[in-house]
Amino acid sequence: MGGHSHAPPVGQGSGPNTGSRYTSRLAIAFALTAGFFVIELVAGLLSDSLALIADAGHMATDVVALGAALVATRIAGRPDSTGKRTYGRYRSEVFAAGLTCLLMLGVGVFVVIEAVGRIGAAPVVGTRLMMIVGVIGLVVNLVSLLLLRRGSQDSITMRGAYIEVLGDAAGSVGVLAAGILISATGNPIWDVIVAVGIGAFVVVRAVSLSRSVLRVLGQHIPEGVDLQEISADLGQVPGVAELHDLHIWALTSGMNVATAHLVLAPGADAHRVLDAAQQMLTTKHEIEHATLQVEPADHSMCKDLTW
Repeated sequence: MGGHSHAPPVGQGSGPNTGSRYTSRLAIAFALTAGFFVIELVAGLLSDSLALIADAGHMATDVVALGAALVATRIAGRPDSTGKRTYGRYRSEVFAAGLTCLLMLGVGVFVVIEAVGRIGAAPVVGTRLMMIVGVIGLVVNLVSLLLLRRGSQDSITMRGAYIEVLGDAAGSVGVLAAGILISATGNPIWDVIVAVGIGAFVVVRAVSLSRSVLRVLGQHIPEGVDLQEISADLGQVPGVAELHDLHIWALTSGMNVATAHLVLAPGADAHRVLDAAQQMLTTKHEIEHATLQVEPADHSMCKDLTW
């Protein structure tokens, strides 16, 4: 005997999918970022500032990443009419976050390599234009961060977008600092130093996000979920004599899924055990999509499994 729940996840994963609740905010952040990217790239080329060009390169990844996240949140909410995707399209959000990681790593490494190549050179850097663009960029990034902050706590796609914009905000601060330092000292080496700092920051943030993406794709236990606690709680459900084959993973952000085999105690009512177990998983651990197999004590087929 088995049972399952088709209700949407509760808490952070409520609704068709978590990221879709923030589509409008994501769209505004995308428009702001795309507009500023053009301004910063032109300003970087005119001022010959590697820091500005580096930040514009990072901004380019933002445009692609935010666009991918925007498309992914829309795709994730679409029902599957083919019958081939039994879990729907929710994983598209995770793939978008993975694309963001790759873009961030590529830009970060490229910027560091370009900065190293400039060591020893003495280009004339237009500091006034650098600082003006840095201020504009900081304002744009702060607005985008406010738009994406709430969603970043719920969705891995939104978290990727938020980290991208956070990196840009740090880049804008770096551009401002480089402009001030070059103006004060007359030494263009600060442009290179800031560019390396921006590149390193981007790489570190990309690695951090990559770990979350791989955790979902590898079907690891979701962050914040205690497998031992859930196992103990299921074992304490009245009528459960034994528990085995417990698996918990995340379909996407806020959508945790579980499967387990519950061995009944003699005389236990299977329906009551199933209802009590699902109720406990829903209310205490926010796992509504749980597939539970209820077995009599003399059931032995599961013992033949090797994985």
